[in-house]
Amino acid sequence: MNTPNRPGLPAAGTPAGSEETRLVVIRGNSASGKSSVAAGIRDRFGRGLAVVAQDNLRRIVLRERDRPGGANIGLIDTVARYALEAGYHVVIEGILYADHYGEMLQRLVGSHRGVTRCYYLDIPIDETLVRHTSKADPALLAAVTERELRDWYREHDVLPGGIETVIGSDSALHDTVDRIMRDTALSDLPPRDD
Repeated sequence: MNTPNRPGLPAAGTPAGSEETRLVVIRGNSASGKSSVAAGIRDRFGRGLAVVAQDNLRRIVLRERDRPGGANIGLIDTVARYALEAGYHVVIEGILYADHYGEMLQRLVGSHRGVTRCYYLDIPIDETLVRHTSKADPALLAAVTERELRDWYREHDVLPGGIETVIGSDSALHDTVDRIMRDTALSDLPPRDD
């Protein structure tokens, strides 16, 4: 089977956003709280903040398996850049394995003209399993078993270069959201009124 031509990542240094936009990257294993943190930031900030969720673009939009070189990598980059160029603050959230997504994330982070902060939610596997069982979606609980969670789990899968702030399981959801709002100064900015 022939692989279709896929657009590459923008050249290093291709600018994204403006000095006023904020870019937040939240990574971590399954059930580490990434989606909850992203939703908490959006709820706290209001309109004008785009959540670019890996699961939505990879699993729902493309229905693609997570693999090196997947089409979703470029799509995540494109959606984030588009939203930044439109004046939105952006939160990218997902497992985003360092070896699959690291190059794209580092290019995007390096080219964003505004405030950028990256976070890795470092949750031990035992806590991951507990958090997963507390999810309210019965279909998800049936589809994603302990075996899958253990297979997907990567211990301390941080991006190279020390660009991420590591947040452990001792940080409650509201504390993590508070920290990111302060670190990025989103707490000092008004939401969009349109």
